Amino acid sequence: MRYRIVHQTEYFYTDRVPLCHNVIRLRPRDTALQTCESSELSITPLPSDHRDRIDYFGNHATWIAIQEPHLSLKIDMTSEVSVSHSNVPADLTGPPWEQVTAMISSGLAPNFLAAREYTFDSPYITKCAELAAFAQPDFPPGAPLVNCITNLTHRIFDEFVFDTGATTIGTPVLEVLQHRHGVCQDFAHLQIACLRSLGLPARYVSGYLVTKPPPGQRRLVGADASHAWISAFIPGYGWLDFDPTNDTVPTDQHITIGWARDYDDLSPVKGITIGGHGHALDFSVDVEAMTP
Repeated sequence: MRYRIVHQTEYFYTDRVPLCHNVIRLRPRDTALQTCESSELSITPLPSDHRDRIDYFGNHATWIAIQEPHLSLKIDMTSEVSVSHSNVPADLTGPPWEQVTAMISSGLAPNFLAAREYTFDSPYITKCAELAAFAQPDFPPGAPLVNCITNLTHRIFDEFVFDTGATTIGTPVLEVLQHRHGVCQDFAHLQIACLRSLGLPARYVSGYLVTKPPPGQRRLVGADASHAWISAFIPGYGWLDFDPTNDTVPTDQHITIGWARDYDDLSPVKGITIGGHGHALDFSVDVEAMTP
């Protein structure tokens, strides 16, 4: 499928901002199943300087500096992306999950070393015994890893309520676990924290959902905004995505911007603003299937 993505963001300030520096991560990355055919970034007011780079995790990032007084900052990204259907083998189960923790903690193969980076704490995710205990019923001794993660994905979907007013991006994972309300970022952080607390590698994936699904398919929760899900390392297969907000393994209705340790590494717009006093944010996301 080929999609056109329009992501519009605008900040409004109560006082003029004389200077701001921001890092923008809105360009979808190329993957084995996805190709970003084109992308156009429009910024008002026009930056005095900007630089494009690939960050540590392989995601596209654009640094900008605006050095003229302004009362608003408008950032528009328009991209065209081709996404192939993910053909995950129906019989994929993976090794027993305890075996995977041992592989990751001691394995010296490059893919194990790379995966080990995603077992540590990160800015929004801290491992703890309480999170391991929450996940434990889905990880009985000797159970295959994919089955365990699938069951945990289903339980988060079943036991937690999608509620846009319940949390902020800074809400701790343990608070989400206690109150059982949140949004896609919360559920992704929770599932990643559970897996890491068991010694398993998991990374945060940021992207989009198709606004209008194909006929006969349900509209996924989280469309019309940035979305988040997780990816877990399965020895012998690679990284496999799970979406706890929708209780699904992502296919061609998920468009990936990038992956990293958690939201802190993949915030769409992040930076420093001098002045401005207060601010308000307005944004919209539209993902449309393009006619072949």
